[in-house]
Amino acid sequence: MNRIDAPTLRGWIEDGQELALLDAREEGEFGASHLFWAVPCPLSRAETRGRALLPNLGTRIAITDDGRGVAEKLGAYLESIGASNVSILDGGTKAWEAAGYVLFSGVNVPSKAFGEWIEHHFGTESVDAPELKSWLEDGRDMVVLDSRTIEEYRRMSIPRGVSVPGGELAYRIGDLVPNPETLIVVNCAGRTRSILGAESLRQAGVPNKVVALRNGTMGWELAGLTCARGQPAEFAPGQPASLALARQRAVAFADRCQVQEIDAATLAAHQADPSRTTYVLDVRDPVEFAAGSRADAVSAPGGQLVQATDTWIGVRGARVVLVDDDGVRASMSAAWLRQMGYADVMVLRDGLAGATAGKIIAIPELAAPVPTISVAGLAGLKCVVVDLARSIDYRDGHIPGAVWGIRTRLADLRLGRAPLAVITSSDGVAARLAVAELQARTHMPVVALEGGTAAWRVARLPIAADRNVPPDHACVDFYLRPYDRNSGVEDAMKAYLSWEIGLVHEIERDGTVKFGV
Repeated sequence: MNRIDAPTLRGWIEDGQELALLDAREEGEFGASHLFWAVPCPLSRAETRGRALLPNLGTRIAITDDGRGVAEKLGAYLESIGASNVSILDGGTKAWEAAGYVLFSGVNVPSKAFGEWIEHHFGTESVDAPELKSWLEDGRDMVVLDSRTIEEYRRMSIPRGVSVPGGELAYRIGDLVPNPETLIVVNCAGRTRSILGAESLRQAGVPNKVVALRNGTMGWELAGLTCARGQPAEFAPGQPASLALARQRAVAFADRCQVQEIDAATLAAHQADPSRTTYVLDVRDPVEFAAGSRADAVSAPGGQLVQATDTWIGVRGARVVLVDDDGVRASMSAAWLRQMGYADVMVLRDGLAGATAGKIIAIPELAAPVPTISVAGLAGLKCVVVDLARSIDYRDGHIPGAVWGIRTRLADLRLGRAPLAVITSSDGVAARLAVAELQARTHMPVVALEGGTAAWRVARLPIAADRNVPPDHACVDFYLRPYDRNSGVEDAMKAYLSWEIGLVHEIERDGTVKFGV
């Protein structure tokens, strides 16, 4: 591995060539302080996250941390699976700051900053919570559309709000709101997806007045109002009756943003080019993806893709090819990615021709045999269970008595004595990968739970939940959102919203960020 200094990395960020800038720390540590263009790739998830972010292992890779050696471990792993151009930022974030460059807090920062830029650049209108409440009470002809995922919507929502994830808004708006006089309000939890959703409808040419709910559900609760919980309302599945109009609007927006349309032969040529990275992302609803997609496509729902690009796109300067079944959602998402600064964004014509099953990231390490135990075998067995799920998922539900831990910090666990140690994780993947690692740290035999905690749930066995365990300060693997916290929630909401608003000024200080086509 090479070692580079901060000025060299700064030059790489600005030279226009492909660069995967990865941060090897846990997400919560990353969220505390990181480089603007850095993408989280925790060492604890190296096998899965690394391969998903790096479809071309020949690309230029720079890895950072806070200077304590985690970057070197991730670099060694990536080289072991074929990465050929890996460099480590000497001194990590501390050296970056010492060189006079800007560090950022939070996660999905490029997308969050882009949302604030959109509001300033396009003049997106918004309404605050008390005024929206008065409109609802007055019976105004209006609809509130929640642009988050369905899971987030069910957790909490604006009363009378309807779940329409952001990538579906321009696609389904003709059916949802046929009357051009109906006022449309778009909300999320904070700001980004409210702004993106509202401006998507405006840029698509929807004739209705469209506004964003200022500060989303956080603003609603900070105003002393109560969110609804467990609401079932969802958009109707299938192609909308107003598809032709939606396609016309989406293509017009994509054309203004200079989005390329390519055919299957061009995509194949791009994928065969060893000098470049190509992502193929299916931007439809995850349920549609699960029913069938291209064998080379990864599920990246459009609205979530734009508001969290670093979840799917790990290489700055890569080619990004978006697919769907009729061109609407791919065109809308591609247009926003172009505005965000992605130069090589393409929509695949007839994107789902010959679709079979979506791409599954191969993890060769899973082929190694490990001792396992079934859910039936575990039930009632005297043993210690170690759960490697994300802390936020462990809080929501885990096998009773299971000890939570982070895979790269197994030495910190206090396991006591038992005849057997069983490792589980949400889907069982991390558990299998960690068997040998835990075995090296205990005298107990170690096995993995087949199918992980998901299989335990399917068997309808007892589940324990406690949002206080692990405590907030221990959740270094996950960047807690304000409403995930157990104390200081109101202050955290205010700080979060101020942080989002301030990003416009922070990216000016950074000097490497250019939005707009």
